[in-house]
Amino acid sequence: MDGVHAAHDALTPFLHGDIPYLEKALRTIGVYVLILLLLRIVGKRQLAQLSSFDLVVMLLLANVVQNAVIGPDNSVLGAAFGAAVLLGVNTLVVRAAARHEWLGRLLEGTPTTLARDGHWLTGVIRHNGLRRADLDAAVRHQGGDDVTETTEVTLEPGGALVVQLAEPNQSADKADIAALKAALSTLTEKVDGLHHHRSARLRAPRATRWWGGERSR
Repeated sequence: MDGVHAAHDALTPFLHGDIPYLEKALRTIGVYVLILLLLRIVGKRQLAQLSSFDLVVMLLLANVVQNAVIGPDNSVLGAAFGAAVLLGVNTLVVRAAARHEWLGRLLEGTPTTLARDGHWLTGVIRHNGLRRADLDAAVRHQGGDDVTETTEVTLEPGGALVVQLAEPNQSADKADIAALKAALSTLTEKVDGLHHHRSARLRAPRATRWWGGERSR
């Protein structure tokens, strides 16, 4: 019996928390909304790239909000419940944003144009706290040599940089390859036809004139 009581006493802190589950759910939802609003305010740069400073902030941010979510509750069940609430709320928000376009724009914002017609929009880049070197690297990563080969560069709400290359600088896609194969096939058929026609003319007998008559050869 003493062993059973000892095991029960040892497991109690892990299975029973000091905070009611309703309060834990409200704490989790509140912190989730707060972080979402903060990320919305600071802009898309933190999502587009993480510098050393941003990484430090993210790591510290996780520790700062930890106590706000779980409070003094260190139980395993309490942590599992908080994680379930967090994942559930995030799933609902993501699905709602996907279903309602206005909600998605409200929560994530809209795409930001960083370059147009081969020129960087310097004011927009500075406003978003981006570096030209990082943007030039993004252009090269997507197949261009520099911004002059692009028609538009946008920063998406999720932080992705989308580079639209000018048509002469775009890589060939499946449709281009299929069109090239069709053109080569047509050209090959024409060349083969000319070759057969020439061969037939060379093999055809020709009339030659001999002293008042004709002789085929």
